[in-house]
Amino acid sequence: MMRSSGGVEIDRDTGVSAEASGGHDYAELFRAENAKLYRSLYAYTGGRRDIAEDATVEAFARAISEGERVRDPLPWLYRTAFRIAAAELKGDRKRGEREDETADHPDEAAVEVLAGISALPTQQRTAVVLHYLLDLPVKDVAKRMGVSTSTVKVHLFRARKHLRELLGDKEAETDD
Repeated sequence: MMRSSGGVEIDRDTGVSAEASGGHDYAELFRAENAKLYRSLYAYTGGRRDIAEDATVEAFARAISEGERVRDPLPWLYRTAFRIAAAELKGDRKRGEREDETADHPDEAAVEVLAGISALPTQQRTAVVLHYLLDLPVKDVAKRMGVSTSTVKVHLFRARKHLRELLGDKEAETDD
């Protein structure tokens, strides 16, 4: 932080004053959460690096511009970023853009899992990504999604059931 001539503290990295950002330290939050948010969006979008990057940056920009209206920035950032990513995916489908044209292609097993996750309904996909890929406890997933822990548990239960149907029960196949 540095002080401007008017005595207002301004972050060197973001150029945002504490007053303009509602008193939240977005530079610190960005350093702490940027990579986690990006990874969760990357998985959520099925490997769409472009959407994950754009949604991450856009969510932080919107949070800063909202200033005092953002009471709790962490869950606000996650909800906003996931909404932005969902809107981009929906827009791509409407335009007829094929997701495999812009997605990164990791190994075959990862592609299959990402495709399965991508087929989940939005809330289930969000819960799976945050809980299993970011390794967040259910209560932290609930906070980031802005829902109760019971709701997250239901989303995770339904997502696991859906993924078993989509991907098959590999354990049952290997027990023969």
